[in-house]
Amino acid sequence: MCYSDRGADVTKEVTLRQAGGSVSATLPKDMADRLQLEAGDRVLAIETDRGILLTPYDPEVERALAVAAKAAKKFRNALRELAK
Repeated sequence: MCYSDRGADVTKEVTLRQAGGSVSATLPKDMADRLQLEAGDRVLAIETDRGILLTPYDPEVERALAVAAKAAKKFRNALRELAK
């Protein structure tokens, strides 16, 4: 997560736990309070080359990411050539 430093420690260790067939992470209370997150709120988890980015859930962002993923798959050969 990337947030401006507001005088608080924005890096926290989070332990992953088994939750049924999934793995869950619990945010420390002070971090959830700062970010105004509550139980039941939705966030998007985006896998990046640097790790996992959690961002507030926005249906438009989710749709845009789906379109980008579809385009990347469809044009993967061209993108690979352009990246050279």
